[in-house]
Amino acid sequence: MPLRHPLVIAGLFGALLGYAGLVRAETVLIAGDVWCPINCQPGSERPGIFVELAREIFAESGIEVQYQALNWSRTLHQVRRGQVNAAIGAGVEDAPDFLLGATPVALARNCFFTRQDSTWRFTGIASLAEQRLGIINDYSYGDELNAYIAAHYHDSQRIQVAAGDLALPLLLEKLRRKRVDAVLENTWVVQAMLREQRLTNELREAGCRAPDVPIYLAFSPALASSPRYVELFEQGLQRYIANGRLQALLRAYGVVVP
Repeated sequence: MPLRHPLVIAGLFGALLGYAGLVRAETVLIAGDVWCPINCQPGSERPGIFVELAREIFAESGIEVQYQALNWSRTLHQVRRGQVNAAIGAGVEDAPDFLLGATPVALARNCFFTRQDSTWRFTGIASLAEQRLGIINDYSYGDELNAYIAAHYHDSQRIQVAAGDLALPLLLEKLRRKRVDAVLENTWVVQAMLREQRLTNELREAGCRAPDVPIYLAFSPALASSPRYVELFEQGLQRYIANGRLQALLRAYGVVVP
């Protein structure tokens, strides 16, 4: 059969298109524990600020972003090993060996939350002495608080640790049941969860740690592709800051940044 036969040509053309599609297909896998509005439930209409931002930026270079929800310890482990491309919302202290862009996506404000009937306020490390503090395993809260947590990690009258996919809901439930006195968490995340559960008046903010912590899309040190992805994301982030698209995305999630 001559090669110029229409059926042969059509078959070869289809095969070449299929091969070209395979060659062009490029994906970036990002992960984090559910920390809405920073990253929300996978598959939801609003998967989170970092997820939408990454998808839009990488789509401009023909790269698809896939998002998985993993607990934080597992996220850091898999990104460090190169099984996942990037961790969502990591700070420098969370992952000092990860590759970061020059510009953080946001500044995380970690605050202490108590029941409404509490009169306690955080005024420094010394003020934690009589409080049972709820924290999430492998989160970084800044050098001072990290040192305090490490010193009292095995004293349940000082520190109670939650881990796994439902760590924050577990801590908030412990707080409501008076099994911990305060929970330390990102204020955006707590307020979003309270709004979702229609419990906005149930807890009170009792002071915040300072300074606020820059958070990033933090890329794997084990993957040769990471420097390129860092550069693409940094360039896109700079454009979105300049043209107002990042601020619009934050507003869409109910986040107001001064």
